[in-house]
This record gives sequence, C-alpha cells and structure tokens, in this order.
Amino acid sequence: MKNGLLANLFQKFKNFNELVMFQHTAFSATFILVAMVVASLKVNFGVWVGTKTFLLCALALISARNFAMTFNRLADRRYDVLNIRTKSRPSVDGRISFIAMSVFCALNAIIFIITSYFINSLAFGLSLPFLFVLGGYSLMKRFSYFAHLVLGISLSLAPIAGCIAVLGSLEMWCLMLSIGVMFWVAGFDLLYSLQDMEFDLEHKLYSVPSRFGAKSTLYLSRIFHICTLFFWGAFICESRVLGAVSYLGLFVCALMLFYEQYLVHKDFKNIPKAFFATNGYLGFIFLAFVLADGVWHYGI
Repeated sequence: MKNGLLANLFQKFKNFNELVMFQHTAFSATFILVAMVVASLKVNFGVWVGTKTFLLCALALISARNFAMTFNRLADRRYDVLNIRTKSRPSVDGRISFIAMSVFCALNAIIFIITSYFINSLAFGLSLPFLFVLGGYSLMKRFSYFAHLVLGISLSLAPIAGCIAVLGSLEMWCLMLSIGVMFWVAGFDLLYSLQDMEFDLEHKLYSVPSRFGAKSTLYLSRIFHICTLFFWGAFICESRVLGAVSYLGLFVCALMLFYEQYLVHKDFKNIPKAFFATNGYLGFIFLAFVLADGVWHYGI
C-alpha cells in the first residue's frame, strides 16, 4: 500500500512537472542571474550575491513561472483540447483537474508575493503588477497581435527582478538587458507560433503568422533578433563593469540566433530543434561569458 501511495504521488508530480515544464525554468533563470551578477559586481565587487538573496530569487522565479504556466494552461484549455499539438497536455487530457490547477496557480501566486516581501519593499510593491503581466499574456491572443511582445515582456521581468533584489532599485543597464530579452523571446515566439498558424486562423486567435503570413513573420522575427543584439550590446556598454569577454559572448549569441533563423527558414519542422539546439542554450552561453568577465576582472 505504501509503494502504491508513493507511486501515485510520483505520478502526480510528473503530471504537474509536465504541466509547467519545470525543466525549462533553468532557461528562464539565466537572465535573472545575469542581472544579479552585474548588480553584485557594482555593490559587492564580486559575482556572488549572497546565499539569502540567491535562494529568495530562486524561489520567486520558480513560483512566478509556475503561476504563469498554470494560468496559461487554465486560460487555454478550450483551445488546447482542439489542437493536435497540445491536446495531450495534462491540463486537458484528464490527468490534472481544473480545481487542482486553480489551487496550484493560486498557491504559487501567494508564494511569489510572500517571497517578494522578504526580498525588499520595492520587490514586494511590484509583485502584484508582475503577476498581472505574467497572467495577461495568456489572454492577449484573444484580442491583440501584440501577444508575442507581451510574452517577451513577461520574461523580461526576470532581469528587472534580479536587479531590484540586489540593488533595491532599477538601473539603465538592466533596462537595456530586459528590452533585449523582450525582443529575443518575442522573436522566437513568432517562429514558434508558425506551428499554429492555421489553427489560430481557424479559431480567430490573434497571431502575426495567422494575420500577416509566414514570410512576414520570418522577417519580423529577424528584426526582433537584431534588436536583441543591439540592446544587449548597449547593456554591456552601459554596465561599466563588463568588457571584451562579454562582447565575445554577444558575438557567440549572434551566431546562435543566425543559426536558429536558418533552421526555421529551411524547414518549419526544425522549430523544435531550433529551440532545444540553439534558443534553449543561448541564455546559458551569455551567462557563462558574463560570469567569466566578472570573475576575470573582480573575482568571486
């Protein structure tokens, strides 16, 4: 009986893990860490922000992402069950109930707000607006083609949160980093949404591919990724604590974005590969170069 209970709990954990794709949290974490490293270089003259700040930011990031993913699954249930690509998600195939998802969503929102309180007063004051933005993306596709940018804005909050957690304020270099993240995410989301172009058109959902076509979507995605590189370059320059190593990292990121665009341009079937082979690791690459730059000049 004990083994059966453990097996049941393990299965529920697997279902919720699939619901929020917890393994992808690491991809979201990279740019909050970039911001925390740069902020720490400015105040601590080293890359380490301290154990307390690091753990609080990790908990805030995980709970915020869990809230956003679960709210998105709740909002999209009526569409996911009709879409071949998404109809096997645990949110619509019966593995997780509507009530269970609602409780999980609310619980993570509460954890995020409480965690923000223990970070600092500015983080606490912004916790509800942040949740509003994170949840707002899930509804944007019903009435605006700007949904891709709203998703980008949602993920761009991560470096802003990291900067605020360490400094208690927001600085220009962080805004440049965040705007770059916004264009990076929106640029890939445009490519990703090509998979649902016909579905969105049929169900009157707003997306750039369904309204303007695949060719225009590809061009707009390239423009967004060029903007990404520009703003990340401005971030490095404005930081005043990063140098040649970070610029080298930016160059590597440019090559990865070029390869991502090439893969999707060649064949839309390469979209999943473009994410896991390039887009998914880009943040890690940039973080590694920023860390190396910080350690080279200041130490740990």
